[in-house]
Amino acid sequence: MNLLKALAKVGSMTFVSRILGFVRDTLIARVFGAGMFSDAFIVAFKIPNLLRRISAEGAFSQAFVPILAEYKSRRGFEETQGLVNRVATWLGIILVAVTLLGMLAAPWIVSLIAPGFRADAAKMQLTVELLRITFPYIFFISLVSMAGGVLNTYNRFGIPAFTPVWLNVAMIAAVLFFADYFDEPIKALAWAVFVGGFLQLVFQVPFLKQIGLLPKFDFKRDDEGVWRILKLMGPAVLGVSVAQVSLILNTIFASFLITGSVSWLYYADRLMEFPTGVLGVALGTILLPSLSKAYAGKDDVEYSQLLDWGLRLTCILAAPAAVALAVLSAPLVTSLFYYGKFTPLDVAMTQQALIAYSIGLLGLILVKILAPGFYARQNIKTPVKIGVFTLVMTQLMNMLFVFVLGLQHVGLALAIGLGACVNASLLYFHLRRAGYFQPQPGWMVFLLKLFVALVFMGAVLHYAMGEASAWLGFSLIKRLVHIGGLVLLGGVSYFAILMLLGFRPGDYMRRVNR
Repeated sequence: MNLLKALAKVGSMTFVSRILGFVRDTLIARVFGAGMFSDAFIVAFKIPNLLRRISAEGAFSQAFVPILAEYKSRRGFEETQGLVNRVATWLGIILVAVTLLGMLAAPWIVSLIAPGFRADAAKMQLTVELLRITFPYIFFISLVSMAGGVLNTYNRFGIPAFTPVWLNVAMIAAVLFFADYFDEPIKALAWAVFVGGFLQLVFQVPFLKQIGLLPKFDFKRDDEGVWRILKLMGPAVLGVSVAQVSLILNTIFASFLITGSVSWLYYADRLMEFPTGVLGVALGTILLPSLSKAYAGKDDVEYSQLLDWGLRLTCILAAPAAVALAVLSAPLVTSLFYYGKFTPLDVAMTQQALIAYSIGLLGLILVKILAPGFYARQNIKTPVKIGVFTLVMTQLMNMLFVFVLGLQHVGLALAIGLGACVNASLLYFHLRRAGYFQPQPGWMVFLLKLFVALVFMGAVLHYAMGEASAWLGFSLIKRLVHIGGLVLLGGVSYFAILMLLGFRPGDYMRRVNR
């Protein structure tokens, strides 16, 4: 299997999802702006999303995929099928209980996550109602994540990458066609989250059938594989929770700031999620099964070379994304969100948050590459310890930036980005110290050439974009044409310099056995 080809496939599927995500967010910004209704929905959607990241895409995937890869490599198909059946059964039972409990406890959850909302009874009540509608999403999406882990382990990377498209389709349809049928139009979005989760799960069923691993009910309490996964999940939950707790604390901080702060951070984060999803998640997705297989086969050389490949590719693709987001922050926010109720003030505030986030983009993506280096070895404790330290540092920076320096919502974004850089640096240090990773020769020259290309690209974009304020007066077509031209110009200028400096795509082709 060609990993670069697999990355391109996963990245392209994720790209489609992210583009639809931008369409979705543009419509939401146009219809609801950045006020009480959008703040309430964002908090209500964020809570099951946070649980998804902790349980499904976080702790569960980190514990499940390495064990599943081991079963696939060392045991027969029948044992692997049995593991999938029993894990799905246990996961489903737990998720039903969590979903019902979450819906009942919605008022207390909102009070905990967004305590500042209690000062506005209408805002608080609306958020609780929206949360009760969106909470079952955690049930659907956790099972979707498990199915994705199975498909990725069997090299069906494109299906899980495309699956999120259905959530975006549901939300776009809700805004365009169903919002007017609700007493509170924002409720249409909440029901779209519910429907989108269901559609994602149904979409993956035929592909699980194709590989013979559609789960069946199999309740067995003393299964070895299930208990191994549960033991790994304990520290993994703590480790992933650290990052998510940081986001929750940011929401708590933002709920006390002026109305709109939650939304400004959300829209800036959505722009950040584009490169982290297309590149970071995609690379982490294809690396974890390959690293797990190398570890199971005791091939330390292959293991180290896979990490080196992932890190170099991340630097080549993530660094220009960070520079472009910072330089083009105003044109991007204006082109995507400056419509309807989204005001020039909202543009300025979202732009500031985006610049702050972009400082940590490389760190955010590197974490998604470095952390699998530990998860594949079933070493969860080291990332947990690093995550706890990062959480403490991030919150100290929050207090410094928000309360001492008065940076408001921008300080929250900056703390997240800098915290990610601390996290990535410590993960790298411990991978080296433990001997898990030995860098290949040529890194210093590689980074120097990369720096030259980044400086050139940044200068070209800064000159070509013109005055940021002028973009507010552009028509929709003019904005989209101009931003498309700038993105193309930036990409061409960056990769042209890399080519002149000796970079070739063939140098980053890498094959692994299926």
